[in-house]
Amino acid sequence: MGAEDGLDWRERRRHAVAAHAAAEERRRAAEQAEAAELVVRFVAEARRRGLPTERLTARSYDGRASYRTRLRGWYVDRARTRAVDADGRFHLLTVPGGLRARLFGAAPQPSPAPLVVGAGGRDGQSVPLRTLLDRRLTEGAPGTGTGSAAPPT
Repeated sequence: MGAEDGLDWRERRRHAVAAHAAAEERRRAAEQAEAAELVVRFVAEARRRGLPTERLTARSYDGRASYRTRLRGWYVDRARTRAVDADGRFHLLTVPGGLRARLFGAAPQPSPAPLVVGAGGRDGQSVPLRTLLDRRLTEGAPGTGTGSAAPPT
């Protein structure tokens, strides 16, 4: 194997890595767009059904403290760590916390909604976003309880 063969192999390898990264980015962008559409549809349906929003709170990373936020919306998981605000943005409601958050409240930033919530997590529990949103609409419908996510019976 000559020096020219080694350079040619490296060039092909570099090109393959770049093509793989570009394909992964396109896949991620398509998933984020699909998840964003699910969230927009959820907000429209929640409003249509008269599902009331509530003041959202954030929890510290260690789960020991909770903080007020200025957000209003709907929690979409039972742990109340993921929510959709009234403007149709997805939020992870875990924050670093601290004295400033205790005094003035936390300001969690919106993040891209995942198509599968909990994918890759250590506990092995993942749920499609569509399932969480549908469950929230069903459990929060008028006449089915308080509007908060309740455990199934």
